[in-house]
Amino acid sequence: MSDPLLDDLDHQLIEILSKDARISNRKIAADLGVTEGTVRGRVKRLQQDGMIAFTAITSFGLADQTRLAFIGVQADVGQVKDIANEIADVPLVNAAMITMGRFNILAFCLFNELDKLHEIASDQILAIKGVHHVETSIAVKTIKYNSRIVRITKPENPAKKK
Repeated sequence: MSDPLLDDLDHQLIEILSKDARISNRKIAADLGVTEGTVRGRVKRLQQDGMIAFTAITSFGLADQTRLAFIGVQADVGQVKDIANEIADVPLVNAAMITMGRFNILAFCLFNELDKLHEIASDQILAIKGVHHVETSIAVKTIKYNSRIVRITKPENPAKKK
C-alpha cells in the first residue's frame, strides 16, 4: 500500500493545523479561499489516511517518570526490525527507532530511579537475542525540547477501528 498523494491544499492544511490544531474550519477556509466543507472533508481524509492526528501534548511534569534516557543499541543487522519492535514493547520505552551510525537502534525512555534504567537497559534490552551492545545516556539538562515532534507515532490502521 503506497502513501496517499498529498496536493498543495493538503500540505497547507497540515501546516496550518500543525501550528494551531484548534483553529476553526471556517477560519482555515477563509484563509485558503476554499469552502468550509472542503476543509472538513480534507481534514477527515487526512485523519483516516493516518497523515494527521489530534492529541494533547503533555509535559514531563505530568509523567510518572521524569528523567529522560537514550539507549543506543547495536544489534544483528538482519534482525534490527524485529529487535526494535521487541524493544518498543518494553513498558518504559517511549520511542524506539532504527538508526544509521554508531547504533542501529535508539530507544528513549523515562525513568525515576537509576536501578530501573539499569533493569531496562541491561536486564531487558541487552537480554534480547541478537543485541550485542547497549549504551545509555541520561539527559541532565534540557536546553531545547520541541513538543511538536514528540507525538509523531505510527498511524493507527483505519481498518482496525471497525
